[in-house]
Amino acid sequence: MVDAVEKQLILTCKSLLQLPEIASQIVIFKGNCNVIAFYGELGAGKTTLIKSICNKIDVEDIVSSPTFAIINEYLTNSNDPVYHFDFFRIKDAEEALNIGVDEYLFSGHLCLIEWPEVVNNLLPEKLLKVRIEVTGPESRIFHLEKHG
Repeated sequence: MVDAVEKQLILTCKSLLQLPEIASQIVIFKGNCNVIAFYGELGAGKTTLIKSICNKIDVEDIVSSPTFAIINEYLTNSNDPVYHFDFFRIKDAEEALNIGVDEYLFSGHLCLIEWPEVVNNLLPEKLLKVRIEVTGPESRIFHLEKHG
Protein backbone atom coordinates (compact mmCIF):
# COMPACT_ATOMS: atom_id res chain seq x y z
CA MET A 1 0.00 0.00 0.00
CA VAL A 2 2.81 2.48 0.76
CA ASP A 3 5.83 3.24 -1.40
CA ALA A 4 7.94 5.92 0.25
CA VAL A 5 10.97 7.98 -0.65
CA GLU A 6 12.22 10.84 1.51
CA LYS A 7 10.06 13.56 -0.08
CA GLN A 8 7.60 11.43 -2.02
CA LEU A 9 4.96 8.91 -1.10
CA ILE A 10 2.55 6.94 -3.25
CA LEU A 11 -0.63 5.62 -1.64
CA THR A 12 -2.98 3.21 -3.38
CA CYS A 13 -6.66 3.11 -2.49
CA LYS A 14 -8.92 0.39 -3.90
CA SER A 15 -12.07 1.35 -1.97
CA LEU A 16 -13.60 4.32 -0.15
CA LEU A 17 -13.34 2.16 2.98
CA GLN A 18 -9.56 2.74 2.86
CA LEU A 19 -9.85 6.54 2.95
CA PRO A 20 -9.43 6.84 6.74
CA GLU A 21 -6.10 4.99 6.49
CA ILE A 22 -5.05 7.10 3.50
CA ALA A 23 -5.93 10.26 5.46
CA SER A 24 -3.86 9.03 8.42
CA GLN A 25 -0.87 8.43 6.15
CA ILE A 26 -1.18 11.92 4.67
CA VAL A 27 -1.38 13.53 8.12
CA ILE A 28 1.73 11.64 9.23
CA PHE A 29 3.63 12.32 6.00
CA LYS A 30 2.86 16.07 5.98
CA GLY A 31 4.86 16.49 9.17
CA ASN A 32 5.01 20.19 10.02
CA CYS A 33 3.88 21.28 6.55
CA ASN A 34 0.81 23.51 6.91
CA VAL A 35 -0.22 23.92 3.27
CA ILE A 36 -1.59 20.96 1.32
CA ALA A 37 -2.55 21.45 -2.33
CA PHE A 38 -4.88 18.85 -3.89
CA TYR A 39 -4.69 18.30 -7.66
CA GLY A 40 -7.10 16.10 -9.59
CA GLU A 41 -9.82 16.11 -12.18
CA LEU A 42 -13.40 17.02 -11.37
CA GLY A 43 -14.90 14.17 -9.35
CA ALA A 44 -11.52 12.73 -8.34
CA GLY A 45 -12.44 12.97 -4.66
CA LYS A 46 -10.58 16.03 -3.41
CA THR A 47 -13.37 17.12 -1.05
CA THR A 48 -14.00 13.56 0.14
CA LEU A 49 -10.31 13.14 0.97
CA ILE A 50 -10.23 16.50 2.75
CA LYS A 51 -13.25 15.45 4.84
CA SER A 52 -11.38 12.32 5.88
CA ILE A 53 -8.23 14.30 6.73
CA CYS A 54 -10.29 16.73 8.81
CA ASN A 55 -11.81 13.80 10.65
CA LYS A 56 -8.29 12.50 11.46
CA ILE A 57 -7.19 15.85 12.89
CA ASP A 58 -10.35 16.15 15.02
CA VAL A 59 -12.16 18.93 13.18
CA GLU A 60 -15.45 19.38 15.00
CA ASP A 61 -17.29 21.32 12.31
CA ILE A 62 -19.13 19.85 9.33
CA VAL A 63 -16.70 19.78 6.42
CA SER A 64 -18.16 20.72 3.05
CA SER A 65 -16.91 22.01 -0.26
CA PRO A 66 -16.35 25.77 -0.24
CA THR A 67 -17.07 25.99 -3.99
CA PHE A 68 -19.28 29.07 -3.64
CA ALA A 69 -17.83 30.53 -0.44
CA ILE A 70 -14.26 29.93 -1.74
CA ILE A 71 -13.04 29.39 1.83
CA ASN A 72 -14.42 27.54 4.82
CA GLU A 73 -12.92 27.80 8.28
CA TYR A 74 -13.20 24.86 10.66
CA LEU A 75 -12.04 24.39 14.23
CA THR A 76 -10.41 21.34 15.69
CA ASN A 77 -11.36 20.11 19.15
CA SER A 78 -8.31 22.01 20.45
CA ASN A 79 -9.63 25.25 18.84
CA ASP A 80 -7.04 25.36 16.07
CA PRO A 81 -8.36 26.81 12.81
CA VAL A 82 -8.21 24.84 9.57
CA TYR A 83 -8.77 26.66 6.29
CA HIS A 84 -10.33 24.84 3.34
CA PHE A 85 -10.12 26.57 -0.04
CA ASP A 86 -11.77 25.78 -3.35
CA PHE A 87 -10.36 27.93 -6.16
CA PHE A 88 -12.42 26.33 -8.93
CA ARG A 89 -14.33 29.58 -9.56
CA ILE A 90 -11.38 31.95 -9.09
CA LYS A 91 -10.24 33.55 -12.36
CA ASP A 92 -6.68 34.46 -11.40
CA ALA A 93 -4.20 34.93 -8.56
CA GLU A 94 -5.15 38.60 -8.18
CA GLU A 95 -8.71 37.63 -7.30
CA ALA A 96 -7.34 35.25 -4.65
CA LEU A 97 -5.13 38.02 -3.25
CA ASN A 98 -8.21 40.25 -2.98
CA ILE A 99 -9.78 37.78 -0.54
CA GLY A 100 -6.57 37.73 1.50
CA VAL A 101 -5.36 34.26 0.58
CA ASP A 102 -1.76 35.17 1.41
CA GLU A 103 -2.68 35.90 5.02
CA TYR A 104 -4.20 32.44 5.37
CA LEU A 105 -1.36 30.64 3.59
CA PHE A 106 1.28 32.19 5.83
CA SER A 107 -0.76 32.05 9.06
CA GLY A 108 0.92 28.88 10.28
CA HIS A 109 -2.47 27.12 10.37
CA LEU A 110 -3.39 24.17 8.21
CA CYS A 111 -4.60 25.17 4.72
CA LEU A 112 -6.24 22.57 2.49
CA ILE A 113 -6.53 23.77 -1.10
CA GLU A 114 -8.67 22.37 -3.91
CA TRP A 115 -7.91 23.54 -7.46
CA PRO A 116 -4.62 25.25 -6.49
CA GLU A 117 -3.48 25.64 -10.13
CA VAL A 118 -4.74 29.22 -10.36
CA VAL A 119 -2.74 30.28 -7.27
CA ASN A 120 0.40 28.17 -7.78
CA ASN A 121 2.60 31.29 -7.83
CA LEU A 122 1.15 32.39 -4.45
CA LEU A 123 1.76 29.11 -2.65
CA PRO A 124 4.59 29.00 -0.11
CA GLU A 125 7.75 27.07 -0.99
CA LYS A 126 7.05 24.66 1.86
CA LEU A 127 3.98 22.66 0.92
CA LEU A 128 2.66 19.19 0.26
CA LYS A 129 1.23 18.47 -3.17
CA VAL A 130 -1.30 15.65 -3.40
CA ARG A 131 -2.09 14.52 -6.94
CA ILE A 132 -5.11 12.25 -7.21
CA GLU A 133 -5.12 9.78 -10.07
CA VAL A 134 -8.47 8.13 -10.77
CA THR A 135 -7.98 4.45 -11.57
CA GLY A 136 -11.55 3.17 -11.19
CA PRO A 137 -14.98 3.99 -9.71
CA GLU A 138 -13.62 3.90 -6.12
CA SER A 139 -9.91 3.33 -6.69
CA ARG A 140 -7.32 6.08 -6.64
CA ILE A 141 -3.58 6.51 -6.52
CA PHE A 142 -2.40 9.41 -4.38
CA HIS A 143 0.97 10.91 -5.33
CA LEU A 144 2.34 12.96 -2.43
CA GLU A 145 5.31 15.27 -2.89
CA LYS A 146 6.85 17.55 -0.25
CA HIS A 147 8.39 20.83 -1.35
CA GLY A 148 10.62 23.16 0.62
